Amino acid sequence: MSSTLDQSTTTTTTSAPRSGPHGRGWILAGIGAGVLAVAGGIAGGMVDAVYDPATSGDGAAITEALSGQVPSILAFHTATMVSCVLLVLFTAGLHRQLVRRTDADSLVPGVAAAGLGLVAVAQLIGAGLTTEFVFALAEDTSLVLPENATFFNHWIGTIPWLWGGAGLTGLAVASAALRQGAYARWLGWTSLVLGGITTLFLVSPLQYMAGMTGPVWLVVLAVGLLRSSRGA
Repeated sequence: MSSTLDQSTTTTTTSAPRSGPHGRGWILAGIGAGVLAVAGGIAGGMVDAVYDPATSGDGAAITEALSGQVPSILAFHTATMVSCVLLVLFTAGLHRQLVRRTDADSLVPGVAAAGLGLVAVAQLIGAGLTTEFVFALAEDTSLVLPENATFFNHWIGTIPWLWGGAGLTGLAVASAALRQGAYARWLGWTSLVLGGITTLFLVSPLQYMAGMTGPVWLVVLAVGLLRSSRGA
C-alpha cells in the first residue's frame, strides 16, 4: 500500500518578525542622562583645586585641597557613570526609531548613534581615573604624587565635558525632522541650532564648552519625544 501526500493541503508555519508598539523607557533614559550629565558637571566643577588662585600652580596644595573635595569627586563620578549607562539606552532607542522613520539608505540613524556613542565613551573615560585617585586622596595624600593629582583634576575638568558628538546627533535629528518629516519641525530647528553650536565647540579648541549645550539639547529632545509619544 502506498500513500501520496497532497502538497496543497499542507502549510508551513514560519515565525514573522515581531513589530509591536515600543515603550517610552528609552526616552525617559534620555531625560535622565541629560539631567545627570548636568549634575555631574556641577559636581565636577566643584572639584576646582587646580583652578583656585589660592592653590593653582602648587602641586602639594592642590593635592591637599583635593583631599577635602572627595565627596564632590564621588558625586561627579556616580552622576556621570549613571548618565553614561542611560545614554547608551537612549542611543539604541533613537537609532531604532530613526531607522523606522527615515529612508532605507539614510545615513541619519548611523550618524545619530555614532555621535552619542562618542559622548558615552567620553563619559566612561572621563570618570575612569576616579578609582585610581579618590581613595588615596581620602586616606593618605602622600600616596599620590602632586603632579598626578594636578593632572587628575584637569582630566575630570575636561574629558567628561566632551559632548561634541551630541552636536552630530543633533544635526542628524535636524535633517530627519526638516528634510524627511521624521519629527516635529520645532524639534528639527531646536536640534539644528543647539546641534550646530555643539558641533562648533567640537571642532574648536574649546571642546569642553560642548558639555554646556549638549546635555541641554538632549533633555529638550527627549522631552519633545516623550510629549509626541503620549499624543500618538
